[in-house]
Amino acid sequence: MLTDCAEAPAPATPKLTPKLTPELAPKLTPKRRRLRRVLRRAMRIEWAGQTAASLCWIASVFAYGITSRGDWLQLCAASAWLLANTAALAMPKTD
Repeated sequence: MLTDCAEAPAPATPKLTPKLTPELAPKLTPKRRRLRRVLRRAMRIEWAGQTAASLCWIASVFAYGITSRGDWLQLCAASAWLLANTAALAMPKTD
C-alpha cells in the first residue's frame, strides 16, 4: 500500500579500511623498489613509443615475408632496436 510518509534514510556504515600510517604501509624491499623504478621508466612515452615502433617494424617484416638478404637485415635491425630498448630499462638512470 502506498503512503505519503517518506522513509528514513539508512544509517551510515562505518568505514572498515584503516588509514595507511607508516606502521601499516607496506615496506618496499629493494627488489620491489627496483621493479617500481623500471616500470615507471617503461611507462614513459619515449620508451613506450620506441618499443612499439620496433615491434611494428618486426611485425611488418613477417607480414611482407622474408624473401631477401635485405629483409633479414631489416629484421636484425628491428630486433637490435628492441633489445637496446629492453636493456635500457635494466640500466640505472644517469641523467
